[in-house]
Amino acid sequence: MREFGYERAQDVAGAVALLDADPDARFLGGGTNLVDLMKTGVERPTRLVDVRELPLDGIEPTEEGGLRIGATVTNSDLAAHPEVRRRYPALAQAVLAGASGQLRNMATVGGNLLQRTRCGYFTDVTRACNKRVPGSGCPAIEGEHHNHAILGASEHCVAVHPSDMGVALTAFDAVVSYVTADGPGSLPLADFYLPVADTPHRETALPPGALITGVTLPPAPVAGNSRYRKVRERASYAFAIGSVAAALDVRDGAVHEVRLAFGAVASRPWRARAAEQALTGAPADAAAFAAAADAELAAADPLPHNGYKVTLLRNLVVAVLTELAEETAR
Repeated sequence: MREFGYERAQDVAGAVALLDADPDARFLGGGTNLVDLMKTGVERPTRLVDVRELPLDGIEPTEEGGLRIGATVTNSDLAAHPEVRRRYPALAQAVLAGASGQLRNMATVGGNLLQRTRCGYFTDVTRACNKRVPGSGCPAIEGEHHNHAILGASEHCVAVHPSDMGVALTAFDAVVSYVTADGPGSLPLADFYLPVADTPHRETALPPGALITGVTLPPAPVAGNSRYRKVRERASYAFAIGSVAAALDVRDGAVHEVRLAFGAVASRPWRARAAEQALTGAPADAAAFAAAADAELAAADPLPHNGYKVTLLRNLVVAVLTELAEETAR
């Protein structure tokens, strides 16, 4: 591992100033992803700026009726918070579906959003990878790609984003707040992650040196009837091969409002806008749910060994929405 400096930030302005003075430094939250990447040589920061002790660990209601979640809130605390569990249950379920209890105790909300792909070619510095070394190629296209993207990929990268939490936040229109040396800013999560295109190494729209300070969930009554379902290759502590965050409001047998987002199918959490549009006003039944999933997955472009994800996601959408519809009818 490359030698690096370490400083504990005393306040947000000081943390941002340290990174502004040293662009090769990195912010350190829980370190559950960054430290692993440092060990393998993927990340080689000159300095770690520890932001864990900054006063960004609160969860509080907003005046509009949503929730504001601090960037250093741990995944465990987020999942256990009574208002998160009551008003956005799919978010709590998504967090609990990720990693292990020990990692959730360390991992932070801000760090979770910035975690990087677990593609084996990305994490192996002896192999080519456009995300790690722009222009070097994407060997996953011809190589091991059974858990890679079927939506929104390009010839330059087919890796998927690993976050479970990000999928639920995407479904609920979360907004990311940050601070730079030029002042505060915000980004809707829908715009936070950049399309792959020909620049897969540019993963987010955050300005250089930006420190994430929190995430705001707008009020969403439909989110009270929501669920997160994750499929993985073993029962625990594994990344998804496909996941769905869904929320459903049914009135008089028809879909009044629906939220859908997919995980482990693209380089970013995937908001299923086509499926939502197809379902709004449609009967709340399995046939309509399947047709909506098909409308979204019509854009899928699987590789030779990951086409199973199309069927998997279709079945997940139908199963989760059916369960939510049945709960609404009770």
